[in-house]
Amino acid sequence: MRITGAVLEEIGRDGPYAETRPITISELELDPPGPDEVLVRIETAGLCHSDLSVVDGNRPRPTPMLLGHEAAGIVEEVGSDEVDQGETDLPIGRRVVMTFLPRCGECRSCRTDGLVPCEPGSLANNAGTMLTGGSRLRRDGQRVHHHLGVSGFATYAVVDRRSVVPVDDDVPPEVAAVLGCAVLTGGGALLNVGHPRPGDTVAVVGLGGVGMAALLTALGEADVEVVAVDTMDAKRARALELGAHRALAPDEAVAEGVLADVVIEAAGSARAFETAVALTGPGGRTVTVGLPAPDARATVSPLGLVAQGRSIIGSYLGSAVPRRDIPLFVERWREGRLPVAELVSARIALREVNRAMDELAAGRAVRQLVVFDGGDR
Repeated sequence: MRITGAVLEEIGRDGPYAETRPITISELELDPPGPDEVLVRIETAGLCHSDLSVVDGNRPRPTPMLLGHEAAGIVEEVGSDEVDQGETDLPIGRRVVMTFLPRCGECRSCRTDGLVPCEPGSLANNAGTMLTGGSRLRRDGQRVHHHLGVSGFATYAVVDRRSVVPVDDDVPPEVAAVLGCAVLTGGGALLNVGHPRPGDTVAVVGLGGVGMAALLTALGEADVEVVAVDTMDAKRARALELGAHRALAPDEAVAEGVLADVVIEAAGSARAFETAVALTGPGGRTVTVGLPAPDARATVSPLGLVAQGRSIIGSYLGSAVPRRDIPLFVERWREGRLPVAELVSARIALREVNRAMDELAAGRAVRQLVVFDGGDR
């Protein structure tokens, strides 16, 4: 079938991207779903720093590549084997959250309860293929690579069934999309790794989409003080509007002697990581989810870790198991403890994606959503 999508032509072009236009809006051919695959009509897709990291070259990927890894949509077709097997959790018409790290469920990493990314899933993501291999996308007869098994910046996508989680109709598409990356990563890091307890202080360093999701999740915990840390005045002000108890610039937080029991680092820079460690109190946990450049290096005092019993823990996709954790976050949203819609800072059309990458690179955006309203089809 013919689809419209945002294709990254080459990585590493200088900004502003609205002028250099590394991403083109293209017509592509999409193969029908094979066994264990589904065709999804995309309703909404979020722009995340992981998309920008491919555009700017910090996360090299093969090109051309149809971008987008945080999305939600409606199942329109299932692979033939799905019908034969009588699968019922992904019927046609069901809304699904798309997740960017499929789990095969069989490798050694999948047995770590989310702590370590799936090995076949990671290999497929690095190669720009589907979990079962190959591509389902072509343009003018030439292969186009998949982005993290999703390629959600398009009107339709074919994905492995292990890359989607069904949700009920009461979950709006804009909420469902953000659950798949921002909330799983930020909220998952807090709950699955940070394990805050009543009376704890939680600090969040870096208030993009993932950091704000961690902040909202922390605010939904009982008797937890939440400190927001970011270099940008507007983001600190927004954190206070959302309910943060304090909001400080990084240097202010260090100078004032802030010490937290759990610190989530979500900025993806060496300096932010160092700030997060400095804000971690005795016996506390630094949970780092940001993805800095591969050559970034940070300085940490080993004595400070040993003498004060502090821990540093890496968390990819919030150490989450999507089929387990997304329903839990949906329940928090239903209960009013996780106002996911507050993460949305802008709604855009697909053709605006280059300019939206500039907003992301400048640090002005929290979560921009590409909304497909029918005019993009």
